[in-house]
Amino acid sequence: MADYPKAFDDVLAAWNEPDPSKVRGHLDKALSSNVRFVDPTIDVTGIDGFEANVLQVNAGIPGAVYSRVSAVDSQHNFHRYHWAIHQNGKLILSGFDVTETDEAGKVVCVIGFFGELAK
Repeated sequence: MADYPKAFDDVLAAWNEPDPSKVRGHLDKALSSNVRFVDPTIDVTGIDGFEANVLQVNAGIPGAVYSRVSAVDSQHNFHRYHWAIHQNGKLILSGFDVTETDEAGKVVCVIGFFGELAK
Protein backbone atom coordinates (compact mmCIF):
# COMPACT_ATOMS: atom_id res chain seq x y z
CA MET A 1 0.00 0.00 0.00
CA ALA A 2 1.19 3.54 -0.78
CA ASP A 3 2.42 5.85 1.99
CA TYR A 4 0.34 8.71 0.59
CA PRO A 5 -3.31 9.37 -0.27
CA LYS A 6 -4.66 7.53 -3.34
CA ALA A 7 -5.80 10.94 -4.62
CA PHE A 8 -2.17 11.66 -5.57
CA ASP A 9 -2.25 8.81 -8.10
CA ASP A 10 -5.54 10.12 -9.50
CA VAL A 11 -4.08 13.63 -9.94
CA LEU A 12 -1.02 12.17 -11.67
CA ALA A 13 -3.33 10.12 -13.90
CA ALA A 14 -5.11 13.35 -14.88
CA TRP A 15 -1.82 14.99 -15.89
CA ASN A 16 -0.90 11.90 -17.95
CA GLU A 17 -4.35 11.33 -19.49
CA PRO A 18 -4.06 11.47 -23.30
CA ASP A 19 -7.83 11.91 -23.78
CA PRO A 20 -8.86 15.43 -22.66
CA SER A 21 -12.44 14.25 -22.12
CA LYS A 22 -11.24 11.86 -19.38
CA VAL A 23 -9.15 14.32 -17.35
CA ARG A 24 -12.13 15.50 -15.27
CA GLY A 25 -12.96 11.95 -14.17
CA HIS A 26 -9.54 11.59 -12.55
CA LEU A 27 -9.80 15.00 -10.90
CA ASP A 28 -13.31 14.43 -9.53
CA LYS A 29 -11.99 11.37 -7.65
CA ALA A 30 -9.02 13.27 -6.22
CA LEU A 31 -9.93 16.87 -5.48
CA SER A 32 -12.15 18.70 -3.04
CA SER A 33 -14.63 20.96 -4.83
CA ASN A 34 -12.86 24.13 -3.69
CA VAL A 35 -9.30 22.90 -4.32
CA ARG A 36 -6.68 25.62 -4.77
CA PHE A 37 -3.79 25.14 -7.20
CA VAL A 38 -0.87 27.57 -7.10
CA ASP A 39 2.45 27.56 -8.93
CA PRO A 40 4.64 30.32 -10.40
CA THR A 41 2.31 30.62 -13.42
CA ILE A 42 -1.19 30.26 -11.97
CA ASP A 43 -3.42 30.59 -8.91
CA VAL A 44 -6.87 29.00 -9.36
CA THR A 45 -9.59 27.73 -7.07
CA GLY A 46 -12.04 24.95 -7.92
CA ILE A 47 -11.95 21.78 -9.98
CA ASP A 48 -12.91 23.68 -13.15
CA GLY A 49 -9.82 25.89 -12.88
CA PHE A 50 -7.58 22.94 -12.04
CA GLU A 51 -8.91 21.02 -15.05
CA ALA A 52 -8.48 24.01 -17.37
CA ASN A 53 -4.85 24.32 -16.25
CA VAL A 54 -4.15 20.62 -16.87
CA LEU A 55 -5.67 20.84 -20.35
CA GLN A 56 -3.78 24.04 -21.21
CA VAL A 57 -0.42 22.73 -20.00
CA ASN A 58 -0.91 19.40 -21.77
CA ALA A 59 -1.80 21.16 -25.03
CA GLY A 60 1.40 23.18 -24.73
CA ILE A 61 3.60 20.13 -24.09
CA PRO A 62 2.12 17.35 -26.23
CA GLY A 63 3.18 13.86 -25.23
CA ALA A 64 4.67 14.98 -21.92
CA VAL A 65 5.06 12.41 -19.14
CA TYR A 66 4.49 13.62 -15.59
CA SER A 67 6.01 11.62 -12.74
CA ARG A 68 6.62 11.76 -9.02
CA VAL A 69 10.38 11.28 -8.58
CA SER A 70 10.66 11.04 -4.79
CA ALA A 71 8.96 9.51 -1.83
CA VAL A 72 6.09 11.44 -0.27
CA ASP A 73 6.88 12.99 3.11
CA SER A 74 3.69 13.52 5.12
CA GLN A 75 2.59 15.14 8.36
CA HIS A 76 -0.78 16.44 9.62
CA ASN A 77 -2.45 16.15 6.17
CA PHE A 78 0.42 18.04 4.49
CA HIS A 79 2.63 16.24 1.98
CA ARG A 80 5.73 17.15 -0.01
CA TYR A 81 7.27 15.39 -2.99
CA HIS A 82 9.38 16.04 -6.06
CA TRP A 83 8.08 15.68 -9.61
CA ALA A 84 9.38 15.91 -13.16
CA ILE A 85 7.97 16.47 -16.63
CA HIS A 86 9.66 14.72 -19.56
CA GLN A 87 8.95 15.03 -23.27
CA ASN A 88 10.53 12.60 -25.73
CA GLY A 89 12.78 11.39 -22.91
CA LYS A 90 14.12 14.90 -22.20
CA LEU A 91 13.58 16.66 -18.87
CA ILE A 92 11.39 19.72 -19.50
CA LEU A 93 10.77 20.86 -15.92
CA SER A 94 11.24 19.60 -12.39
CA GLY A 95 10.08 20.88 -9.05
CA PHE A 96 8.23 19.99 -5.90
CA ASP A 97 4.75 20.32 -4.48
CA VAL A 98 3.40 20.85 -1.01
CA THR A 99 -0.10 19.39 -0.95
CA GLU A 100 -2.80 19.51 1.70
CA THR A 101 -5.48 16.85 1.96
CA ASP A 102 -8.69 16.72 3.97
CA GLU A 103 -9.65 13.94 6.39
CA ALA A 104 -11.16 11.94 3.50
CA GLY A 105 -7.84 12.07 1.59
CA LYS A 106 -9.04 14.52 -1.08
CA VAL A 107 -6.66 17.24 -2.21
CA VAL A 108 -7.54 20.66 -0.78
CA CYS A 109 -4.50 22.67 -1.93
CA VAL A 110 -1.43 22.18 -4.13
CA ILE A 111 1.43 24.66 -3.96
CA GLY A 112 3.98 23.95 -6.67
CA PHE A 113 7.52 25.21 -7.02
CA PHE A 114 9.65 24.95 -10.16
CA GLY A 115 13.30 23.92 -10.27
CA GLU A 116 15.81 23.14 -7.57
CA LEU A 117 16.62 25.35 -4.60
CA ALA A 118 20.06 26.91 -4.65
CA LYS A 119 22.49 25.49 -2.09
